[in-house]
Amino acid sequence: MACRPSFPIFQSPRYIGDFLTAVNAWLVENGYLVIGESPVIGLVVETGCTYFESVAFPDSLEAGLRVEKLGRSSIRYGIGIFRAGAPLAAAQGHFVHVMIDRASGRPTAIPDTLRTALTTLHSPAAQ
Repeated sequence: MACRPSFPIFQSPRYIGDFLTAVNAWLVENGYLVIGESPVIGLVVETGCTYFESVAFPDSLEAGLRVEKLGRSSIRYGIGIFRAGAPLAAAQGHFVHVMIDRASGRPTAIPDTLRTALTTLHSPAAQ
């Protein structure tokens, strides 16, 4: 997770940054994103957050990640942010990545290797 300033409470906007960090960390750690170099990148086009409770510095946080919907060029991620070891999320939310060809700036299909990996995280959102 990102470095945390010494503010007493993190609210929904802070959690959205944690969502992005969780997804990008997974992409980088698994070799699907090289910052500044990957020919296909994900742009965030939608976000949402439901806030349940505050977390404060220096709480350690953990993130749960799933893929709720996998389209041709878009991915909807579901993310939960937890205090380390906590059974219930302090916040949960989603964001949508649209995959973009870095050179043209146009939407492009999710690369096959990434699509295969994302299917292992697929768990449709509850209605």
